[in-house]
Amino acid sequence: MIVAVRVSPIPLEVPVKRVSLFAVAALALTSLAANAADSSRINGWISDAMCGAKHAGTGAECVKKCIAGGEKPVFVDQGKNVWTIDNPETVANFYGDKVVVTATTDDTAKSVHIDAIQAAK
Repeated sequence: MIVAVRVSPIPLEVPVKRVSLFAVAALALTSLAANAADSSRINGWISDAMCGAKHAGTGAECVKKCIAGGEKPVFVDQGKNVWTIDNPETVANFYGDKVVVTATTDDTAKSVHIDAIQAAK
């Protein structure tokens, strides 16, 4: 006696959709990780956007006066590169001071996000 068993095919739509969704998510996370900058400790000083690196860590009174006049604070590293600050409220107590910051840099925008700041010793 022969019994015919009908086997319904497994719909490939569900596994293919899941694999595709997983692949897209993995690629998206990989590209985000590749674009994320590392947080690092950087020595420098807080200046103002108008004077930038001119003070070389001196001239705190000028920096304070310029910021009070509407200029934005900037971070200047030891190589005298001027970086805009994404979160300028974090440096309010350090205008014109030499500092060590823990920051995430964005090289293309030439900006830093300061995670921690302390006066340089």
